[in-house]
Amino acid sequence: MLYDLIVVGKGPAGLSAAIYAIRAGLSVLVIGRDTGALATADLIENYLGFPEPIHAAKLMSDSEAQARRLGVEILTEEVTGLLFMENYGVHTTTQELEAKSLVIATGMPRKKATVPGLSEFEGRGVSYCATCDGFFYRGKKVAVIGNGDYAFKEARELKPFASHITLLTNDRPYEAIFSDEAFTIDLRKIAKVTGDEIKVRQIEMADGSVLEVDGVFVAEGTASALDLAQKLGLANDGKVITVNNRDQETNLPGVFAAGDCTGGLLQIAVAVGDGARAGMAAANYVRKLSGDKEIKVLWH
Repeated sequence: MLYDLIVVGKGPAGLSAAIYAIRAGLSVLVIGRDTGALATADLIENYLGFPEPIHAAKLMSDSEAQARRLGVEILTEEVTGLLFMENYGVHTTTQELEAKSLVIATGMPRKKATVPGLSEFEGRGVSYCATCDGFFYRGKKVAVIGNGDYAFKEARELKPFASHITLLTNDRPYEAIFSDEAFTIDLRKIAKVTGDEIKVRQIEMADGSVLEVDGVFVAEGTASALDLAQKLGLANDGKVITVNNRDQETNLPGVFAAGDCTGGLLQIAVAVGDGARAGMAAANYVRKLSGDKEIKVLWH
């Protein structure tokens, strides 16, 4: 099915964008694994309209219920990649979806893997995007660090290029839904990444053994806003996605970003406002595609 809008992220920014977009007449799908930073929050005391503190889980549960009541579809699943086709493609762990426009609202980027040596070799054999850099490892031996669905997806992206792929879980169980005989799953703990003045050369394991590699791809946890931005070619400053201040638009037409992934004050109130702007901007973009006039918010 082709949606008018797919929102990646079901926190305050994502659900706000979805609510505004569907009330503007769009077909809207929200995809998210959890509610982001609020998944671990307890009481919210500074959000307007609640005289008493409200539990974060309650606030987000009610927000989802509101979106569903208006007709928003919500899919609890992990987004592993975005791409530009005739429309925009959204890859999850189990399916491929398509939309005329996107709102990225995935929160702040996740922490990078804390393996010694990784930061030293960033740009010299250590990469965070298989889609971006896989081509440079044709016929090479590569390793992917991670233990979940995102790591599996990155390893699969490397299959057409690399001669051998090792997925290193770094002393954790392999938790991805799928596996693939094309790459080796290694559960051992990593000691450090080493190399020379040119590029990464080896991964030293805690048991003293050494894995010879030509490249290392980091895919810890779930795909962050920056991971998705790199895959799609969105402008960023290395920390957050770059948007204009008027309507949350990125450098790609029809792609908007909202909430913590764009920086600024990391508060629910700001995220909700960003989402509202992004949702309305997406609605106007889709209307322009079909030759309709722009709409303005006339409700409260």
